[in-house]
Amino acid sequence: MGRIMKKTGAWLVRYALEQLGIRYTFGIPGVHNTELYDELNNSSTITPVLVTHESGGSFMADAVSRVSDSIGCMVIVPAAGAAYASAGIGEAYLAGVPMLVICGGIRTDSQFRYQLHDVDQHAMMAPITRKTWRVLSHEEIVPTLYAAYELATQGEPGPVFVEVPVNLQLYTGEVSELPVFQASIRKPPDLNPVQVDHAVELLRRAKRPGIFVGWGAVDATTWVQKIADHLNAPVATTLQGVSAFPANHPLHTGMSFGPSAVPAAENAFHQCDVMLAVGTRFGEIATGSFGVKVPAKLIHVDINPQVLGANYPAKIALIGDASHVLEALWNGLSTAPAPSQARPELREQIRRDKEAYQQEWLKHDSGQRVNPARFFNGLRAQLKDDAIVVLDDGNHTFLAAELLPIHQARGLISPTDFNCMGYCIPATIAAKLTNRDKQVVGIVGDGAFMMTCMEIVTAATHRIGAIFFVFSDGELSQISQAQEIPYNRKTCTVLGKLDVSGVAKATGARFLALESNDKIEDVIRRAFALAGEGSPVLVDVNIDYSRRTRFTEGIVKTNLQRFPLNAKARFIGRALIRRVKV
Repeated sequence: MGRIMKKTGAWLVRYALEQLGIRYTFGIPGVHNTELYDELNNSSTITPVLVTHESGGSFMADAVSRVSDSIGCMVIVPAAGAAYASAGIGEAYLAGVPMLVICGGIRTDSQFRYQLHDVDQHAMMAPITRKTWRVLSHEEIVPTLYAAYELATQGEPGPVFVEVPVNLQLYTGEVSELPVFQASIRKPPDLNPVQVDHAVELLRRAKRPGIFVGWGAVDATTWVQKIADHLNAPVATTLQGVSAFPANHPLHTGMSFGPSAVPAAENAFHQCDVMLAVGTRFGEIATGSFGVKVPAKLIHVDINPQVLGANYPAKIALIGDASHVLEALWNGLSTAPAPSQARPELREQIRRDKEAYQQEWLKHDSGQRVNPARFFNGLRAQLKDDAIVVLDDGNHTFLAAELLPIHQARGLISPTDFNCMGYCIPATIAAKLTNRDKQVVGIVGDGAFMMTCMEIVTAATHRIGAIFFVFSDGELSQISQAQEIPYNRKTCTVLGKLDVSGVAKATGARFLALESNDKIEDVIRRAFALAGEGSPVLVDVNIDYSRRTRFTEGIVKTNLQRFPLNAKARFIGRALIRRVKV
């Protein structure tokens, strides 16, 4: 038996986090974690980062996991702190992003009820985490944190929640050992060779094969490219998986593949007879509000068995990590006779469709405002291939997905299924914090910007040279555009006046205004120069949202078509009457 040691719970938490390779924690000190923050201050490898709001901290932790080699970690107070942090925790949960949340807890040695923050936070966290723990002894702290980390990072990743009561943090307790963390090596599940062979045969015999990839395939890009080139198959992505396949590859078509997709994707996937879908749940945004037609011969690959065939029946369901499964498929495809190259014109068709769509946008008259296509062209021209782009939730999200090519895996991150506004500003800060040598830019609508813009104080404090492009149009445009067709009015989607330059002054950021198309190249160049000096930069973009994205147009039509006939008639009739009255 090892020597009995006496350590505080806070010391044990710090020890475990150092063993796990945690580089940053995000949160706000309070009466239930001040001892832990004091310990973190003693660490030579961990930097505790003070945020302005726990929701911002949770988005930072999410971004760290997405774009760095470390897991995002929060250290928060119970109840209120956990509630605020639930925004980013929920985002990570639905996105399959690992996160370690360490929360203070009320005293377990008190005879009194109704302590400060005395709520069942585990009931609150259960639906948005893979598991929650409440440690009740010093001996449990290190093993529990190790177990939580392993659960967060293995299988389908996700957030985990560990409560460490304040009295354990403050007082010393006996521990018999201080184990060194050693990640368990889990052998990937064996694939059914008959199913793999069947999938290979379906792909080989396909006349119009197509590949659809989500975030689950973001680290399997090499295998996707090999298979796509071999089959001459177009590749579409989900919104979250935009960076899972390089947009400068000739078989890349764009986000989604149905009536809500850009023409290159919709045309390339027309009459698709065999689809290989990897790392996607076929969720609402990915499918344009479930408006896509998925072929009966669907080969669905995902690490989570509950996903397979959930929305669209799978002919073949393959459970496993994307790289492992795709390698097996590639081995089968590459050793069999090569399929005849169907659709020799496909790559040229994709190129023409992309060019035509681009020209439609460039010809659009934006008046005195900035044309979105011209902005994204100007930004792309000054972005390096390994740059990181962070989006928020809004109209700008789908403009970027349609008009900004991303060339490298994990080169774009955004909120998706949990769909939190306010993600971009803190996530951009964290992405740059952990990637100081890369260009990191955030693109955010003015409505989402208002939610978390004060977090730029954190960027200024830590001299984080990130750039935030604020698309200003004075509306919650994604919703206001969706209101126009059925309602012909904009209720609660017109924003109050915002002075972005005032926010820059208040938070310590540099400010630039981008008012017209002829200033795009110069303003972006100046923004990168200022960011290179270690200053956050706010760019107020006078954006033109008068032209709708294909995504917005598509989902409105798809949802209207799904309405019962009487409801459809009521909506159309009401819209026509209101237009006449205007």
